[in-house]
Amino acid sequence: MNKFANLHMFSDIEPFEVVRVVSEKTVDVRRMKAERDPNWKPTMHVVGFSAHCSNNNEQKSIIESDEEGEIVRIRLRKDGRWYSKYGRHVFSDNARHFYDFNF
Repeated sequence: MNKFANLHMFSDIEPFEVVRVVSEKTVDVRRMKAERDPNWKPTMHVVGFSAHCSNNNEQKSIIESDEEGEIVRIRLRKDGRWYSKYGRHVFSDNARHFYDFNF
């Protein structure tokens, strides 16, 4: 089993770490702390009434465990995807945080 179960919300991603494997179809995960790396700045270009971030896919985040973070139970559905009360989780070897500035 992978160490992380990142929450995919449309184009945004929030990091969760695996805390406990309850069964083959049930896993407890904990929300992690994630913030944008202060060394990375979005490059915004004005287009019409909004703006476009040209370096959106290059963003970096600082992610760390949060012992006080919320623990959520995720379950395997019949379609082979893992879901919690927040949405779909995808297992990974890496914690990932992504905020889509273009959405």
